[in-house]
Amino acid sequence: MTGQPANSTRETFTWGHAALRAEFATAADGTLRMTGLSRPGEGVGAPSDSAGDALPDASAPLPLVEVSALGHGSGWSGQRFLDGALGSRLRHRAHRSVREGDWHRLTVELHDPLSGLTAEVRLSSPDGVAVLRGEVRLVNEGVEPLVVQSVSSLLLGGLPSPDVLDVHRARNDWLAECRWYRAPLRETVAGLNHAAHEHDSRAALALAGRGSWPSDGHLPMGGLTDRATGRSLLWQIESAAGWRWDTGERAGAAYLALNGPTDAEHQWRERLDPGVEFTTVPAVIALGSDFDDALGHLTAYRRAVRRPHPDHTALPVVFNDYMNTLMGDPTTERLLPLVDAAAEAGAEYFCIDSGWYDDHAKGWWDSVGEWQPSERRFPDGGIQAVLDHIRSRGMVPGLWLEPEVVGVRSPVAKALPPEAFFRRDGVRITEHGRHQLDLRHPAARGHLDATVDRIVGEWGVGYLKLDYNISVAPGTQGDGDTSPGGGLLGHSRAYLEWLNAALDRHPGLVVENCASGGMRMDGASLAVSQLQSTSDQQDPLYYPPIAASAPTAVPPEQGAVWAYPQPGFTPEEISFTLGSALLGRIHLSGHLDHMTPPQLALVQQAVATYKRLRGDLSTAVPFWPLGLPGWTDAWIALGLRPGGGSPDPSGGTTYLSLWRRDAEATRTLSVPHLAGVEARVEILHPLASSGRARWRAERAELTVELPAAPACLVLALTPTHA
Repeated sequence: MTGQPANSTRETFTWGHAALRAEFATAADGTLRMTGLSRPGEGVGAPSDSAGDALPDASAPLPLVEVSALGHGSGWSGQRFLDGALGSRLRHRAHRSVREGDWHRLTVELHDPLSGLTAEVRLSSPDGVAVLRGEVRLVNEGVEPLVVQSVSSLLLGGLPSPDVLDVHRARNDWLAECRWYRAPLRETVAGLNHAAHEHDSRAALALAGRGSWPSDGHLPMGGLTDRATGRSLLWQIESAAGWRWDTGERAGAAYLALNGPTDAEHQWRERLDPGVEFTTVPAVIALGSDFDDALGHLTAYRRAVRRPHPDHTALPVVFNDYMNTLMGDPTTERLLPLVDAAAEAGAEYFCIDSGWYDDHAKGWWDSVGEWQPSERRFPDGGIQAVLDHIRSRGMVPGLWLEPEVVGVRSPVAKALPPEAFFRRDGVRITEHGRHQLDLRHPAARGHLDATVDRIVGEWGVGYLKLDYNISVAPGTQGDGDTSPGGGLLGHSRAYLEWLNAALDRHPGLVVENCASGGMRMDGASLAVSQLQSTSDQQDPLYYPPIAASAPTAVPPEQGAVWAYPQPGFTPEEISFTLGSALLGRIHLSGHLDHMTPPQLALVQQAVATYKRLRGDLSTAVPFWPLGLPGWTDAWIALGLRPGGGSPDPSGGTTYLSLWRRDAEATRTLSVPHLAGVEARVEILHPLASSGRARWRAERAELTVELPAAPACLVLALTPTHA
């Protein structure tokens, strides 16, 4: 389909593929609007009596883009859609669609003759996946500068009334990540008597990221579910810096606006001189018959958009010496027996966590930045002797690194120019004894390039855990930055460009993304990194709700879950902490070197079980037979079913992790995708379990009994064939 200029007649067109259909029309005022978004044959999210209709109500759509700029309209949510604002003046100029491999792409060109602003809306979707991805490229084609305060990446109006919608949000706090909760949208968006008022309610539910931790406070995600039909849409904003989403009411229907950073929330502004352009962060909407179905499509999208890497299918077992073990205090003496024990347990990578560079009597926190190995900690043969020993035991060596920070006492703080660091009003920012590098500066990037090339290229390290333990708000305002939020977004994009370039130079390198656990759990970072830390939670009893909910934010094969059995644990406690990680990426830790042979055998059995099932994880789709867990739930369940759109229930094995932390010993779960399918139930973990499970195909129900608590059970349901 080739681009066509707008004309005086009302234009309509449709774009999409077998799993997604988007409909567009120019309104009477000349603005182009998305009037339909659906899975063909199913009105996702529409009222129950309108199956087959598009999701938005065509009587209440919104302009395709919302833009606010100084002198051209307000930037706050209550007035964002008033006539006369910049977004309402953009007129359809042309559109074109192409097919590139598995991706369908639509580009829509909008233009405002008054300001000269052109907005190029870029929509894309993987073939067969009910997901819409949007980003907007702004270009100033006028003669006067424009200072943009906000611009939507995706804007969708005409959704069902807030009266029938529930909204999903996910709290994401340090040590308590991925805590989803659901509430009626109308509890926040007050209803008004439209016959008595000329205006819509200005009430809106809005969430925004804060500081340089993109998932601090909440995940950059959300969802809406129609209570009458169960139909759902989920979204994520792919920003490693600021983000905002809001939903409210417009013309009696709900709307959804997905933004990157904004002026009001993040001190973000972008000055567009004539000829200058800016592209928003991407935002994504997934459609489904219910929450789990929409999340399945979002999972398929995440796999389609990320950087290809062998790790996504190999899924090696990583031992990390930090959690509940060496805790940032490694030495040759402590590491060598731990390396031997990790190898005996079946680990394939061994990562030395923080402290390996610490040669300072006053501690390393505010002196990091050189990334040279400690001579005091590794006196005989240096760190290379430990790395060589890891390799001799058949494992790939790894190191922890916090690349973006430089301690105030580090020589690097004086060696690099002031412009290589975050600054405000000409003053270098200091946060918790550290300075923050600005990866847009060539000196900062050169310093980190040399660091990685030395560690990976010269030392032979094959795994880097990249941590980030400070949060800078609202950002930096260096030379050429219009705003601090603009500087933060520029740095975050430069950081991911730097990481991509490092992986280009070292294609075998495996990178774990970490920020005090899960404080950088965003789509932009996940698309580049191979693994994602899910938490710093140290108590195995509190990890199950995090482990079970992590696949909402990250595909199972990328979500690293700590498993830290200890010599002082009972066999049941060892099995519990190991079981929490078996349907994700097992991050093994603990003092294995102090264990008895029977205890180490339990660890070996769990690792062997993981290696048996891991081949299915990279295509599996998560579901939650008991719903998404609450923080204090006594029973928690996570399921992984065969993936691939609409899987044949008889085409593979379904896995279930179940945790009992308290309450009754028996629980019945629904597994609807196996309704009517006879299946063999196998307890995979622990091998010596007192638990029992019974499958009733006619009811699609699994009844599980765990006599004691706490306990964890990992099951396989494999369809049987006559």
